[in-house]
Amino acid sequence: MAKKSVASLQTGSKRLSKAIKMKKSPKTGAYTFVEAIMDPAQVKDFFSKK
Repeated sequence: MAKKSVASLQTGSKRLSKAIKMKKSPKTGAYTFVEAIMDPAQVKDFFSKK
């Protein structure tokens, strides 16, 4: 289960995006959040990975 949340960030001449994905632990059933700051072109790949 993934929740998509993307914010645009600008630092100098680079444009970055912050992506937050919600993952459910198979062991405990608790949800954790995985955050990453990356190039906007890589966001789709980040959400397609399990």
